[in-house]
Amino acid sequence: MQAIVEIVNLTKSYRRGDQIVPVLRDITFTIETGEFVALMGPSGSGKSTLLNLISGIDKPNRGTLRVGGIDITGLSESELADWRARSVGFIFQFYNLIPVLTAFENAELPLLLTNLSARERREHVESALSMVGLTDRMEHYPSELSGGQQQRVAIARAVITDPTILVADEPTGDLDRASADDVLTLMERLNAELGKTVIMVTHDPYATQRARVIRRLEKGVLLNSD
Repeated sequence: MQAIVEIVNLTKSYRRGDQIVPVLRDITFTIETGEFVALMGPSGSGKSTLLNLISGIDKPNRGTLRVGGIDITGLSESELADWRARSVGFIFQFYNLIPVLTAFENAELPLLLTNLSARERREHVESALSMVGLTDRMEHYPSELSGGQQQRVAIARAVITDPTILVADEPTGDLDRASADDVLTLMERLNAELGKTVIMVTHDPYATQRARVIRRLEKGVLLNSD
């Protein structure tokens, strides 16, 4: 199996006043195409920073980071924005849906940056919302949906452009156990049936059970590789 994410000697720190605060220290590992990876660790371990680096939201101080064969550390800000739009589907803890847009319109947002016609966009949105079980909620606003339903809309939005990787930052952190179970099962399906590479940050051992590979971080250091 070919690696879709290749990380070599990745280091990240932030400046806080006159101090340099290290966050990630000499991280090296790979993620294979089609894997479901959980990044675990306590608060401050660097797991969300690592996810932001992999998804091109932030840049490392040193090291190599290739995603889908592209060294994203060498891209300009505009090139990174284009790359993210094509290559990364984001799933957030608090859904990040726009309150004044319906479920259909929220899911459609990434497609507005493409050359698809209105008819083609509708077909894509209807297919994505059907996949997450929300065909009957397409015209509902976020305030009319449960937390689990809102997260499923967010997942539909994340996959609608057929991205290279899906990154999920505490995707079940704001959900009750039943809703969390539904969302994790959906992510498992995306991984198993559509072959999506899923990279999930979580501190929840229950969520971690759904991943096939677990990486643990402690104070910016990768503890294991299994």
